[in-house]
Amino acid sequence: MLALLNDILDAHGGLAKWNAFSKVAATIVTGGELWGIKGLIQDQNPRQMTVWLHEQRASVLPFGAPDQRTAYSPSRIAIEKTDGTLVAERQDPRASFAGHQQTTPWHGLHRAYFNGYALWTYLTTPFLLSMEGVGITEMPARHEGPERWHRLRARFPAGLATHSTVQDFFFDSTLGLRRHDYAVDVAGSFPAAQLVHDYAEACGIRFPTKRRADQRAPDEGVIHDPLMVSIDLSEFRFS
Repeated sequence: MLALLNDILDAHGGLAKWNAFSKVAATIVTGGELWGIKGLIQDQNPRQMTVWLHEQRASVLPFGAPDQRTAYSPSRIAIEKTDGTLVAERQDPRASFAGHQQTTPWHGLHRAYFNGYALWTYLTTPFLLSMEGVGITEMPARHEGPERWHRLRARFPAGLATHSTVQDFFFDSTLGLRRHDYAVDVAGSFPAAQLVHDYAEACGIRFPTKRRADQRAPDEGVIHDPLMVSIDLSEFRFS
């Protein structure tokens, strides 16, 4: 493993501690302009997001109705009742985004799939960078004012569903995550930069609790208006 990545994992609690758990649940509040662009309504009600740490599975509750939740995996997305009754499902959900642009409307299963893979990515970072098949390269550091941020470039394998094949992760002098760059392939591959902050700790694992995703300019600057997506996380529970 790349020495810098190993140090980053240690700064977030360590791989041994991470491997002792199978999933994490957190309270999530989501906002931003992306949902309106996609023809969706986003409220500020808190929801429970659960992701599995060592396989790509995720679920959010409630979704669309108080007694409904999602069931996400890369090969299938479903909306179901809390008693397990199926409401809607789609096999090979990534294919349903073919030809989509940034303003292409989304429907419930589109949103459920996006929510599943995106939150799985965020809640497993940086530990997903150590998963089998993920290629990691240390890139030249980025200077943000007086700060120098380490930069790791990840190349994800085809079987792992996430924003884009190539993504960059920036870590400050304490090895905390500060920025995450990617292309949103399911929405016309527009470039995004996600700024993260406000770390918390649960069961010895450290997480940023606030994420703000904006469009990324060609010079890697961040276009702050409009704010595309905001994510606030709290009450982490590992099991």
